[in-house]
Amino acid sequence: MIITQKKPAEELLAMLEGVAKVAIVGCGQCAAACQTGGEKEIAEMKAFLEEHGMEVVGTVLPDECCHKLLMKRELKALKDSGAEAIVGMSCGDGVQTVADNVQLPVYPANNTMFLGQVERVGMFNEYCHMCGDCVLGSTGGVCPITKCAKSLVNGPCGGQKNGKCEVNPENDCAWILIYKRLEALGQLDKLGQTRLDKGYAGVAYPRHINLREKKS
Repeated sequence: MIITQKKPAEELLAMLEGVAKVAIVGCGQCAAACQTGGEKEIAEMKAFLEEHGMEVVGTVLPDECCHKLLMKRELKALKDSGAEAIVGMSCGDGVQTVADNVQLPVYPANNTMFLGQVERVGMFNEYCHMCGDCVLGSTGGVCPITKCAKSLVNGPCGGQKNGKCEVNPENDCAWILIYKRLEALGQLDKLGQTRLDKGYAGVAYPRHINLREKKS
């Protein structure tokens, strides 16, 4: 799940300076679960914008704000609304998807934080950096890129104390977690495997995947 948090109100108002009529686009999936873009949050945003002198001329709550064709259909409801701008209450992907489908400025109401695990309702933990080169098979299913503050891929830094990270003492040392997991799985031999350091040299952004391409 993509985890988002609300931007400070003053930051959003600064982006909307001079706008008289605005539309709101939420997201029924990730943002709704994060309480940053569901039905309740859209109603609160509408009231907030109206309190600050803007007219909310339409609202849309699609199931998935990051689905381009779905958004093309959903946004038809705002076509003749007279909106001068759109407030996107989704992740950054969703805001850009909306922007791809309209000839209006689209302003983010949220900050996109991380790809996370839902521990329980309202509690999220960062679990994946989406690095594009997964090493979980050699680390017992514990991600050193995400769970190690230094993203070390070949062992600990030596700065841990009582099993806790020296950078953030509230966090367990990722490599102690990896050691314990591999020990429990009977795979401690994997600790000796050399993993290539992460870098951006071999990555060209933005990345694309097309499942429709013919396989050679």
